[in-house]
Amino acid sequence: MKPRDQELRDKQVRVGIIGLGNVGLGTLQILIENARSIEEKLGFPLQVNAVCSRNLQQKTLPPLTDHVVRTTNWRELVGHPDLEVIVEAVGGIGTAGHIVEESLRAGKSVVTANKELIALRGPELWALANQNGTNLAMEASVAGGIPIHSVLREGIAGDRIIELYGILNGTSNFILTEIEKSNAAFESVLADAQKLGYAEADASSDIDGLDARAKLTILAALAFGEKLTAADVFTEGIRRLMPIDFEYAHQLKHTIRLLCVARQTPEGLFLSVRPSLIPQSAILAQVKGAYNAIWIRGAYSEDTFYYGRGAGSKPTGVAVVSDLMRVAREIRFGSHARVSPFAHERLGEYKPLSIRTQESPYYLRFRVEDKAGIIATLATILAKHNIGIDAVLQLPREDWRDLPFVVTTEPAKEQAIRDAMVEIRDADFLVDAPLAMPMERGF
Repeated sequence: MKPRDQELRDKQVRVGIIGLGNVGLGTLQILIENARSIEEKLGFPLQVNAVCSRNLQQKTLPPLTDHVVRTTNWRELVGHPDLEVIVEAVGGIGTAGHIVEESLRAGKSVVTANKELIALRGPELWALANQNGTNLAMEASVAGGIPIHSVLREGIAGDRIIELYGILNGTSNFILTEIEKSNAAFESVLADAQKLGYAEADASSDIDGLDARAKLTILAALAFGEKLTAADVFTEGIRRLMPIDFEYAHQLKHTIRLLCVARQTPEGLFLSVRPSLIPQSAILAQVKGAYNAIWIRGAYSEDTFYYGRGAGSKPTGVAVVSDLMRVAREIRFGSHARVSPFAHERLGEYKPLSIRTQESPYYLRFRVEDKAGIIATLATILAKHNIGIDAVLQLPREDWRDLPFVVTTEPAKEQAIRDAMVEIRDADFLVDAPLAMPMERGF
């Protein structure tokens, strides 16, 4: 009989990591520092055999044994005969796409945290993995510290999802909750977030909603079984929000979050990423700082809630390593009924409903030069578009040349709100374009 150590070495699954930024380094550190625990759970080791980075000489790596290949050429890892799984931690859709494709074609399974690539090409890459008898695992692509893929794929797979609400971008959530807490201007809070490392020097992907859009695209595909692209998701960012918006929201017993929504209706599926008012009593209103959260409503299990770190080298690294462990089990023991990473055997071809048909109450903020007849003019235009006024709010302000106030509406169609806003923009009393945000009623 073979000694146990030799048996474990024979069973070990050999891993290569391409990309040694935050996610790649976090994954490498966990694989090395937590190797014993991982082996105890698997029954065999996960062995890092190769690492790759364009800037390898500038990286401070955890202690690696001499057998670990170190290279700046990712093709060396993809072509390495001993590697069985590739971790793609490069990001983006160009080089990363080539890495994933060539790895799958070479018979290697792939684990990735790449939300942009999966949102754009996920179903296509999963089909390629199936054709080559390999696996594609992507748990870390959304809300790295929350195992939300596993929840949708297996944990509540027996349910039928009706609605999904998420706070999926920690940078935007940090900015919004800091504005709410400190009453500071958006630009000032963004600068602080960049100094603290919560926001990149170019934070446009976060504050314009593009990062959250990619994540919602992936989650909606899992939840509803439809082949979606980021272009299907109506998206607005948070640049125009001001401290006064939180003051008015509080008057209405609401707060503001960059809310990701996927809602199934009898007419079809609504998808949106946009700043929205949510009741202060809602559990999502308590999600602050750089945290993520997802609230799922099912036809049978009703409401479930998932909360945790949305990013960071260690939380995301844990998700990558957990995916590696699942893939490693399949490599060593096989799987007769492998579960698609998109939770459905086949994704349907579907076009979501236009956001313009959505109906909800709205928060309309105007900044005006104070004159007689403003409310009457606004009421006339809103009535012309069949929009009823629910309330008018005006907090005391000294500067009559830039006076913000708010109108809340009765439930109205998004198209009607947009048409009314276009007409109102021509009014001579405005000092800035009006801001419209939905007031979510699903909580």
